[in-house]
Amino acid sequence: MLRFVGVAERLRVRAHRLVRISAPLLTLLLYATAAQSQTERLKNIFLCNGEDRSTPDPQIQGCTALIDAGNEKPETVATAYNNRGNAYLAKGEYDLAIKDYDQSLKVKPEARTFNNRAVAYKKKGDLDRALQDFAESIKLNPMSAGTFANRAQIYEKQGEYARAAKEYEEAIRLAPSVESAWNGRCWNRAIVGELDDALADCNEALRLEPDDAAALDSRAFAYLKKGQWDAAVADYNAALRLNPKLASSLYGRGLAKLKAGDTNGGTADIAAAKQIAANIADDFASYGVK
Repeated sequence: MLRFVGVAERLRVRAHRLVRISAPLLTLLLYATAAQSQTERLKNIFLCNGEDRSTPDPQIQGCTALIDAGNEKPETVATAYNNRGNAYLAKGEYDLAIKDYDQSLKVKPEARTFNNRAVAYKKKGDLDRALQDFAESIKLNPMSAGTFANRAQIYEKQGEYARAAKEYEEAIRLAPSVESAWNGRCWNRAIVGELDDALADCNEALRLEPDDAAALDSRAFAYLKKGQWDAAVADYNAALRLNPKLASSLYGRGLAKLKAGDTNGGTADIAAAKQIAANIADDFASYGVK
């Protein structure tokens, strides 16, 4: 599975795997020219599977060769289109990614490809199309925790925090060892005011992954909303040690310091946060924190 992950986004992109044939066995069965051709095909399969992680370009090269060969099975071509779409997605070329996912889905409508196309639409800002594709993906495979987590992020972006928390709940049910799902539910529960439940979720996230700055930031936010300033500052400090440029932690720590009476420290943190994310105050206001 290829993962497209960031601090604020934990989008999951799924790659198909192309079947590999043993090269040594082939050399016993094929003439030299055929063996050379097959070796080239194996190389392209290797590249299209994303084995060369230096940049997305080798994957694009390998998948394109398989697509253009004209002698691959339809299922292989569908897989190559999907995997090339993943590579374009990694490069930020979302329109090209969507075109490839379209081609893959024409041949073989699969849950993972709908999920991947939804991620591309989400990255483009077309949230309605993304939701449509996530729904199709879940219809085909209702056991994919990653797709529920991806859809949760859409609802969160739309301000439907309770609905996002429900999506993360489904992801947790399907994959209880995935830390990011616990953190996602913690964050959204904290926004809607379910603070004790949010803290329990963040504690579990940090048990699974103790050095996750995002989870520390989420727990600090829950403490901030509970009015526990010292606990909030402690968690924000820990998050910032791991990620010094995390604007939400700088801003949240600034608010907690102001509430605790540290005017100079709070003002400095808030100013630093705004240098990184100019709209951070508006974001916190939308979460019910000023």
